Amino acid sequence: MNYFVWQSCDGLRLAIRCGLIVGLCINSAWTFAAEWHGLLDIRAVASDGKDSWTREGLGKQRFDRNSDGIRIGQAILRTDVEVTDTLTASIIATASDDRRNLVDVTEAWLAWNPIPSGPWKTRVKAGAFFPTTSIEIDYESVGWTPTRTLSSSAINSWIGDEIRTKGLEFNMSHKGRFSGSANDFGFTAAVFQGNDPIGSLLAWRGWTISDRISGVSEPIRLADLPVYRANGALAQQSRTIHVFREIDHRPGYYVGAQYSRSGVIELAALHYDNRGQPLKISNGQYSWATSFDHLSARLMPGNDWELLVQAMRGTTLMGPGAVDLGYRSWYTLLSHPLGKGSAAMRYDNFNISDHDHTPQDPNGERGHSLALAYTYPLNQSLSLVAEVLRVGSNRDARALIGIATKQSENSLSAALRWQF
Repeated sequence: MNYFVWQSCDGLRLAIRCGLIVGLCINSAWTFAAEWHGLLDIRAVASDGKDSWTREGLGKQRFDRNSDGIRIGQAILRTDVEVTDTLTASIIATASDDRRNLVDVTEAWLAWNPIPSGPWKTRVKAGAFFPTTSIEIDYESVGWTPTRTLSSSAINSWIGDEIRTKGLEFNMSHKGRFSGSANDFGFTAAVFQGNDPIGSLLAWRGWTISDRISGVSEPIRLADLPVYRANGALAQQSRTIHVFREIDHRPGYYVGAQYSRSGVIELAALHYDNRGQPLKISNGQYSWATSFDHLSARLMPGNDWELLVQAMRGTTLMGPGAVDLGYRSWYTLLSHPLGKGSAAMRYDNFNISDHDHTPQDPNGERGHSLALAYTYPLNQSLSLVAEVLRVGSNRDARALIGIATKQSENSLSAALRWQF
C-alpha cells in the first residue's frame, strides 16, 4: 500500500511534491505541452448575516455583514502538463481573501490515460484530488467551482471544505458508441490516506452554503466553543483543524458506479469510508470514523431544461463516544436558458442528528436554503453572475457562545468572472 500512497506526507508536503513534478515536467524538456487555465471572480457582496464560519463564527454563509463590499470570490490557476501521450501532471492553486493562507494548492495529481483499443476506457490518478461525486461541478474546468450558481450546495460545500483524496483512484468506463448504443457506464475505486479528521467541521461548525475551497495545507479555525477549551470535555482537541492529516495510518477507500444515456440522464452512486480509528489522537487532532453514501442524478427532459438532484447520508464518530453523529443533506437544482443568459434555482435541505452522551457539546442542527442565480455571458471568456441566497438554520450550540440558536441569513452577490 505504501508504494501507491504517500503515508507519511501531510497536505503541504504532498502539494509540494506534486508541484515539483509539474515543475520538472515543464523545465526538463521543451517538447512537453503545457496548458494553463484560470478563473478570476471579482465579487460585490451585501449580506445581513453575522459571524460567518470563515470568521470563527457559526454562520452558514461564506460572507457576513462584515464582508460587504468588493471581494475576491475566486482566483484559480490550473496547469496541465502532458508528460507523455498518456501521462498528464496537473496542479491547481487558489487564492482568496478569507483564508489563513492567501494562496494554497487545492489539488495536485498525475493521471494515466492509456489509449483504449475498444469500448473500455481506463484512467488512473495519483496525488491529492476531489472524488468525482458532484454533478454541480465541472471537473474539466479550473477547479471545484459551481457552474450554474455562485454558491455550492451544502453537500458540495462540505466536500470542498473537508474532503480530499490523497492516494490512488482507478476508473473504468464503457463507451456505448463503440457498439452503437447511447448508454455509457463505469466504475470507480480509490484508496487513500489522510483525511482522518473529516467530520470535525460537520460536528462543530455544521453544514454551510459556500463556494470556498480549503487548501491542502490550510488550517481552519473553529468557533470558540466550550468543549475544546482548556477545561472542556475534549481539552486535547485543538480549536484549529487540519482536515487532511494522517493520524491512524489506516487507508480509507471509496467505490462508485456511473451510468448515462446521452442527452437524457446521468446517474451516479458512491460509498465513502475513511476507516478512521476514533480513539487515535495526534497533535490536537482526533481521527474520526466517517462514512457516507451518495447518490446523484442529472436529468435533461428537453427544451434546454436541466434538473440536478444530489443526496448524501452518513455517520461520523470520534473519541470514546464523545461525538456520535448522523448527517444527511439533499438538494435539487433547476436551470434553463433565459434571454441571452441562463437562470438557476436551487433548494437545499440539511440535518445533523446528535447521538452521543456529551450534553455540554450539542451538535445537532437542521436547516434549508434557497439560491436564485442568473448568468449573463459578455463574451467567450467574461460573464456576469448574480445570486440571491437565503439560509435558515437552527443549531443548539450557538447558545453556548451567547447567540440565538435560530438564524436566517440573506445575501446578494454579483460577480464579474473571467475564465481562460
